[in-house]
Amino acid sequence: MSIIYTVLIFGIIIFIHELGHFLAARCTGVTVNEFAIGMGPAIWKRQGKRTLYSLRAFPIGGYCAFEGEEEDSEDENSFRKKSVPKRLLICAAGALMNLVLGFAILLSVLAGAEYYSSTTVAAFKEDASSSESGLQVGDRIVKMNGVSIWSDQDIVYEIVRDEDGIIQMEVIRESERVTLPAVRFKIDGEGEKRSIYLDFKVAAVEASVGNALSQAGRKTLSLARSSWSSVGDLITGKIGFNELSGPVGVGQVVGEAAKVGMKNVLNLAAFITISIGMFNLLPFPALDGGRIIFLLIEAVRRKPLNPKWEGYVNAAGLILLFALMILVTAKDIFQLF
Repeated sequence: MSIIYTVLIFGIIIFIHELGHFLAARCTGVTVNEFAIGMGPAIWKRQGKRTLYSLRAFPIGGYCAFEGEEEDSEDENSFRKKSVPKRLLICAAGALMNLVLGFAILLSVLAGAEYYSSTTVAAFKEDASSSESGLQVGDRIVKMNGVSIWSDQDIVYEIVRDEDGIIQMEVIRESERVTLPAVRFKIDGEGEKRSIYLDFKVAAVEASVGNALSQAGRKTLSLARSSWSSVGDLITGKIGFNELSGPVGVGQVVGEAAKVGMKNVLNLAAFITISIGMFNLLPFPALDGGRIIFLLIEAVRRKPLNPKWEGYVNAAGLILLFALMILVTAKDIFQLF
């Protein structure tokens, strides 16, 4: 079941991402030569009026092949014949659709709940060091270490990634903003076994349509921000290579989530689609973010870059991404034994 869930999750996420590019291209008049789900040899093809639709063997990606994207074309509906704003929309549309999908999944999970979590402190656990260092019941947490708190997920994330267990907080207390310079949390263990003790509970918010929309939106933004923060932590060495996961590692996590219940699978799917969307916006060759950077350079120069050299850079980026995926997958498989 974990394999089935994993394939379904990635298949839907890839489809929605590429559908974003496809719809944006159609709306801006760009010819889409092929709409493909998966990579490698095609196992199913169907030629439409203007587009070849294909399903390929390996469910690890997908693509929309636009007319004139990687080569010169005299077709007035080719990618490079369109204005920079239209091409920016096409490049960003995939990631935006991932965020929309994540929002929709989170909203579906919240729709079945009677209460939602807030960012207001409701009660402390026994011997709570955060209470002893200034945090009070009724405080609504709005910032931690300078980072705005949008959802209860942000509270957990900022506590987990803190290094010394001493966090500067800003809270709303009786309608006034109060700064707590050093709220302390207990730390157990060291290195990989290190953990920080979250010693308070947050208040519940009664379910309603408005609260559900607000909660889903806040959680979507929280996950999007934490995805980029995690990339920053990886670059700075705060997160090691061993903490990266490929399809095999994700499959394991999906399997564990499935044992707990469908709600956990859906929450994980929302996290994955939002993370993939944000990852694609990174300014790296072969990713949507890299293409956006090329378009911004073109807008500043007021003339297009040489498509041949742009293709070389994207090809190099794609090779590096595949190499990273192979290494991470090999690591995940090795850890199974």
